[in-house]
Amino acid sequence: MSFKRFFLIVFLFVAQVSLAQEITSPSVFLGYELGTQFSRHADVVSYFSHIASESPLVSYHTYGKTNERRPLTYAIISSPENLKNIESIRDQHLKSAGIIEGKATTDKAIVWLSYNVHGNESSSTEAAMKTLYELITNKKEWLENTIVIIDPCVNPDGRDRYANWYNQVKATPYNTSQIAAEHHEPWPGGRPNHYLFDLNRDWAWATQIETKERLKIYNQWMPHIHVDFHEQGINDPYYFAPAAEPFHEVITPFQREFQTEIGKNHAKYFDAEGWLYFTKERFDLLYPSYGDTYPTFMGAIGMTYEQAGHGRAGLGIETDEGYVLSLKDRIAHHNTSGLSTVEVAHKNAEKLTSEFPKFFQNDNLKYKSYAVNGSKDKIDALKKLLNKHDIKYHATKDNKVSGFNYETRKNGTLATGSNSLIVHTDQPKGKMVKVLFEPSTKLSDSLTYDITAWSIPHAYGLEAIASTKAISTKDYTEETDSVTNEMLPEGAGYISKWNSVKDAAFLAELLKNDIRVRFTERAFKNGGKDFDRGSLVITKSDNRNNKKFDKTVVDIANQFNRELHTAKTSFAEEGPDFGSPDIKLINKQRIAVLKGDGVYSLNYGEIWYFFEQELHYPITSINTDYFKTIDLSNFDVLVMPEGSYKNLLDEAGIKIIKDWIQAGGKLIALGEAVSNFVDKEGFGIKNNEPDKAKDSTKTNNPIPYNKKERNSIDQYITGSIINTKIDNSHPMAFGYANTYSSLKTSNNSYTLLTDGFNVAYIEEPEVISGYAGKKALENLKNSIVFAEHRIGSGSVIYLVDNPLYRAFWENGKLIFVNSVFLVNNNKIRI
Repeated sequence: MSFKRFFLIVFLFVAQVSLAQEITSPSVFLGYELGTQFSRHADVVSYFSHIASESPLVSYHTYGKTNERRPLTYAIISSPENLKNIESIRDQHLKSAGIIEGKATTDKAIVWLSYNVHGNESSSTEAAMKTLYELITNKKEWLENTIVIIDPCVNPDGRDRYANWYNQVKATPYNTSQIAAEHHEPWPGGRPNHYLFDLNRDWAWATQIETKERLKIYNQWMPHIHVDFHEQGINDPYYFAPAAEPFHEVITPFQREFQTEIGKNHAKYFDAEGWLYFTKERFDLLYPSYGDTYPTFMGAIGMTYEQAGHGRAGLGIETDEGYVLSLKDRIAHHNTSGLSTVEVAHKNAEKLTSEFPKFFQNDNLKYKSYAVNGSKDKIDALKKLLNKHDIKYHATKDNKVSGFNYETRKNGTLATGSNSLIVHTDQPKGKMVKVLFEPSTKLSDSLTYDITAWSIPHAYGLEAIASTKAISTKDYTEETDSVTNEMLPEGAGYISKWNSVKDAAFLAELLKNDIRVRFTERAFKNGGKDFDRGSLVITKSDNRNNKKFDKTVVDIANQFNRELHTAKTSFAEEGPDFGSPDIKLINKQRIAVLKGDGVYSLNYGEIWYFFEQELHYPITSINTDYFKTIDLSNFDVLVMPEGSYKNLLDEAGIKIIKDWIQAGGKLIALGEAVSNFVDKEGFGIKNNEPDKAKDSTKTNNPIPYNKKERNSIDQYITGSIINTKIDNSHPMAFGYANTYSSLKTSNNSYTLLTDGFNVAYIEEPEVISGYAGKKALENLKNSIVFAEHRIGSGSVIYLVDNPLYRAFWENGKLIFVNSVFLVNNNKIRI
């Protein structure tokens, strides 16, 4: 080797070491060795901010705030030249996908790394700091043709809930025994966000502030590769791509193959260290609302990486296999897979940039257009969702469209009008349109990780047609969403429709402002206009002592864009007059919701979020550990989220609840909570038993060990949409037609009530979309979905299928509101 070449190598090595020494490592900045403590979110933000001020390779940004006011942030890491031209690079990339118009010239790979979407899967945020440091000190050459985006903590509220708890209770030195207190999180755990939502199931629905704000940035970048870092049980080795079947059919061969290429690169490093791992199992690519599937359906190589640990592991825990799994180990594994991902992108930038645009060619999709009809409120709700994903929609030029009819499940027609929306697949995000709107999901394997049905028309309660031909459209003109009502100095009062959650929010605001409101149990005509069951009747007579009655009602109606019909008289041309017993007063309900041990935290979160963020109506949350000590007479409604209440519903607990219901209280049990009342005296609920005589004729063939899991799925329902009949003469179903598409996420089945009201029920199970096992379906015959059982003056309401599921099943929310405000709301308080 020549002296000149030797001198150059030494010079470069010294320069690299010198630069590395100038950049502050996480351990130096934090004041403790990375992996020996859990870092608070504020410290992580401080470290990223500090590095951005130190290094020309990093820019750091805030994209929003959580409900608890913690910043949501991301870093862009690349060469100084790339960062200088970052907007031009981003524009060229989006042009390549057709997101923005223009000819694209791009040669830069874009990798997005998302950490800590589940707060108590806490090693990944620690790894994010180490990965940032490694990229800008030892891997700078990769950044010449690669843009790396790091979101160090997708769920800051959940992470701090976990980290702060652990830092408070851990032993010093930490205790590795599985029975130690530091390995047993209290309810609700750190996994969910502030409202106890699982943010890894929220990508497509974007109900939570973290998701809404993140998608604004994500859709400005549309990366080639997206990684979602997770943790699993303490005894599981590391998981990385390729994913398990089923893969959704829109996933391209290139996306499949490149996952494998990345996985093989990880394997090289893990094999060298002797670290165990597995691939192609458990974690499929079907449900569109995950951190791997959503990016995949937006053209990326979307992947989940799972490290052993989760909320149990702490700083270190002894596994069942007899070794100690430490936080340092977990950081090292996530850091290795993250760097390996960037390396593969760097080496394959040309392949990524050439293949990425091909995903957005949608000529081969079966359905070219989806047409939906519904009330203005429902269409507005759908538009809001589509806007979050930058999906384009149009108005139709035709007054009738043909294609596959979602209701009849065969070819038919749909009359369109001003409240119709057309969504084409001939747009850059056409594959995501197909995924969200598809009538039925195609399954390559019925063993899946999550629900198998989510079709937007059913979720939003819309009439729909899927057309194999492009429907003729025109640009959608947004109308001013404003209604101007005027006060009626003389007259009986006001009438307003009832068929949406917006109507429910209007009611809630009236009640909060001490306006007395009625609803009608029978249709009527007033002033030449027809009003359906459930319509709100706001009379001057009920509010005679309220001097600001007219102004308050009109102002609130205008605020919520509700059109008021001004009734000059209480006399109905048809149907009941305002003073009829069929037009009932709606009480200002005092609502309690159970939380704490035994309660499924995610369902409690759904209820909490719905009342606070959608209905804007106050509730009182009550912990199960002191429930028996409270005076229930202070409440009109008790909501029991999904959960197991064996400790609460002992003989004494049942008596407390039953006495309160008999005195006029209303209990609403959701999902699994219903099972807690089976065969309890007076509650009228029984399990739906399978046909034992039919089963007895079958031979009891032994099931091979390796077939047992697959054989058992015949007894389960993995999130399918099932058609139900509905009694829309019952107040629980006001605002609905005579059928309801229900999202069924369990095989729980209860017989039709013999002494009560079967409001929504299944006679012969009909699966509209998704997977349901044959045995599970048979057991649903003649079973309830929503029902009311009277006990004395009060009621118990059974909502077997959760109508608030993940806050995205829009069509179920009014069922819940009706249950709270309209069903058996006849107890008059003076």
